[in-house]
Amino acid sequence: MKLVFAGTPEVAVPALDALIASGRHEVAAVVTRPDAPAGRGRRLVASPVAERAEEAGIEVLKPAKPRDPAFLERLREIAPDCCPVVAYGALLPRVALDVPARGWVNLHFSLLPAWRGAAPVQHALMAGDEITGASTFLIEEGLDSGPVYGTVTETVRPTDTSGDLLTRLAFAGAGLLAATMDGIEDGSLTAVPQPDEGVTLAPKITVEDARVDWTAPALRVDRVVRGCTPAPGAWTTFRGERLKLVQALPLPDRTDLAPGQLAAGKNNVYVGTGSHAVELLWVQAQGKKPMRAADWARGARIAEGEQVGD
Repeated sequence: MKLVFAGTPEVAVPALDALIASGRHEVAAVVTRPDAPAGRGRRLVASPVAERAEEAGIEVLKPAKPRDPAFLERLREIAPDCCPVVAYGALLPRVALDVPARGWVNLHFSLLPAWRGAAPVQHALMAGDEITGASTFLIEEGLDSGPVYGTVTETVRPTDTSGDLLTRLAFAGAGLLAATMDGIEDGSLTAVPQPDEGVTLAPKITVEDARVDWTAPALRVDRVVRGCTPAPGAWTTFRGERLKLVQALPLPDRTDLAPGQLAAGKNNVYVGTGSHAVELLWVQAQGKKPMRAADWARGARIAEGEQVGD
């Protein structure tokens, strides 16, 4: 088939690579979000997908909105059979969905109908899911509600962050998307409607969602820290300033600290929760780089009885 691939961030690059490497289909063009300011200089930078496509000599389309007439005209000129999508980042209007004969097929990082929305991996971790995965489905105008072509499963490891899990799913999902394109082309795959039961939503994680509630059990604190790492970053406050929590470890044997109460030793920093304590391993103070929590605590000279989340 002739394909137009739509995607933007680094997590979409493995799928683009898999489609290019398969040799079975022609990736005629790539659609991605416009260049965005990045770094201290805030200069405009192309998306990771755009950079990879340019390296491969593939035409790159960067419409401000996917309903832009010039973009739609070029899409019709290319006349793709199918448009695979991974984390493109913009809502596709009906007028765009109607262009490819076999539709737009999205790689979504959950086992649909669970976790429909922008942040499925973060929500899966924060909810304590033990198994997650990726799904390919035919895009329709509803939110991640189209019929499913295929899935792959992935075990959630006890120390996984959303970054760790998303990286594994990006590579497992790349193979799934390539296989889905093959199955659509040869007629061996049929999309199956999603069940009405088991629908959960995964909206974008807000900064407030990432704030740690120290009255919650340690298990919940651990899930929030891992689910919000690397973005948007779990956080609390200390002496009136924001403190980012990069890595923490629940300690079932320590129950002597009140919620939010700090205890700093020579090489360890502990915080009380609604159940047992957690050990802070890595933190990031406001305006600083990430550092070991013990180094942060020495510099802060934590007094007995001080709290986080004040």
